[in-house]
Amino acid sequence: MIDLKISDGIAVLKMGHGKANALDIEFCDALAKQFSQLAGSDAKAVVLTGQGRIFSAGVDLKRLSEGGPDYIRQFLPALHRLYDAVFFHPKPVIAAINGHAIAGGAVLACCADRRVMARNSGRIGVTEILVGVPFPALAFEIVRLAVPPRYLPEFALTGATYETDAALQRGWIDEVAEPDDLFEDALAVAHELAVLSLPAFAQTKKQIRQPVSERLQRSGEATDKAVTEIWTAPATLRFIHDYVARTLKKS
Repeated sequence: MIDLKISDGIAVLKMGHGKANALDIEFCDALAKQFSQLAGSDAKAVVLTGQGRIFSAGVDLKRLSEGGPDYIRQFLPALHRLYDAVFFHPKPVIAAINGHAIAGGAVLACCADRRVMARNSGRIGVTEILVGVPFPALAFEIVRLAVPPRYLPEFALTGATYETDAALQRGWIDEVAEPDDLFEDALAVAHELAVLSLPAFAQTKKQIRQPVSERLQRSGEATDKAVTEIWTAPATLRFIHDYVARTLKKS
């Protein structure tokens, strides 16, 4: 599922779960475990990337639809653990977005401190509203922190996705790299951040993310309860099934 290489103090995690790095329970747990282990390792920064022209296509909707409410009730906590492990990782995290980063895949990219995307490699955006599901509490707060406030309603309420130039203009990403230069550019950012004092970086990062922690403490449990009820509702499962059928037909 995940290829890990550590060189010159930089950990490179390359996701390789199927063709689309779709998020299921096993992949979420495996990736969360890697980040937890790296927090206590000698690595000074982490670069997260995908394969081919897909960074991550988000939640595995086909498995979600087939698994039904029981699977969803297990999956949503696993998704939370993944985002928690990446978003609150104390060391610098750079997303080298090699291709499409859609829905939960875009949220995963937003967990990083810096996002570098290969030019014309794919699209990025949160399509949850098109699938018929609301954001889990942590996922929404991650996006809220990562993108400019003026664009948050557009992103969350339309499900629009953006090519690299538009994504840069709207704040989805921080930098555009030529496809052949993506990895080297992401490594350069990682080395730039790796030379900083880790205790100072970790504390500053914690303060930047403090509003997320405070919102989760105030309303995260209630939000996730409401979200789970919607995700597991029969009408939602039918909506997801129809969305998957339409998407597969287009592809």
